[in-house]
Amino acid sequence: MKFLSLEPFVPSGKNYEASRNLFVELGFQISWNAGDYTGFEREGCKFILQKYDNNDFAENFMLTVHVDDIEAFSAVLKEKQLAEKFGIKIGKITSQPYGKELNIIDLAGVCWHFVE
Repeated sequence: MKFLSLEPFVPSGKNYEASRNLFVELGFQISWNAGDYTGFEREGCKFILQKYDNNDFAENFMLTVHVDDIEAFSAVLKEKQLAEKFGIKIGKITSQPYGKELNIIDLAGVCWHFVE
């Protein structure tokens, strides 16, 4: 037996539609939609956005997404003005022992670690 994938359920926060739009703007494609759940995918990275609002859970939930070029990713975020458009927090690129990292706090409060 082998494991095939890991697809975490990510809370949307108060505004499910805005969260869906944010992830589309980040370049994820909607692979399926079941009303209060939406499957997202990009180049093998998958997650399920759940219409769920719980600050304590969301603000203690973190995900890591590995990217091949953190500078290019950062440039896309700035070009699309996602912080201004969605009111999210986007950090600066920092060096960590495991690589270069850029953090995004999404609409629910989930911390996404994008790492090169």
